[in-house]
Amino acid sequence: MAARYPRRVDTAVLPPRLQEHLELVEMLPDRADRIQYLISQADRFHPVAPEVATRPFPESHRVPQCESEVYVWATPRSDDTLDFHFAVDNPQGIAAKALAAILADALSGQPLDAVIAVPGDVVYSLFGRELSMGKNLGLLGMLQMCQAFARRQMAAAR
Repeated sequence: MAARYPRRVDTAVLPPRLQEHLELVEMLPDRADRIQYLISQADRFHPVAPEVATRPFPESHRVPQCESEVYVWATPRSDDTLDFHFAVDNPQGIAAKALAAILADALSGQPLDAVIAVPGDVVYSLFGRELSMGKNLGLLGMLQMCQAFARRQMAAAR
C-alpha cells in the first residue's frame, strides 16, 4: 500500500498531536484499516458547543466548497493560542467529522505559527487520493479556515 499512500508531509515539522495521527495512519497496512481509523475519529467528533455558536450558523464561518456544510470557529485561550470548533451539518459527512475531530485535537492550543505552517498535503496523507476532488477541496478548506483564524489572531496580538 505504500504506493497508494506515499508520505507527503514531513511529520517532524507538524504539531505533535497531528504528527501522531499521521504516523498512526502511515502504519496501517491497508485501505480498510485506514478507513476504520478515520471512522473511529469521526465517532470522536463533538459538534460546536452552544456557548461558541448556535444555529443558524453565520455564512462567514462556513467552509467554502465543502460538500458537508462544515463551519469553523476559533476561540482564544489565555496563552494567545486558539481552540478550534466545528459543526458538520451533513450527517453523512464522515470524512469531515473525522478531520474536524483530528484538527480540534491536534491544532487547539498549538502555537499559531505551527498551525499556519501545516501543509495542505496533510489531507492527502490522512485520507489518501481516493476521495473526490470536491471532498478534498472541502477538507483542505477546513484546514485553511483554521489557518485563517490563526493569522487573524497573530495580527491582533501585534
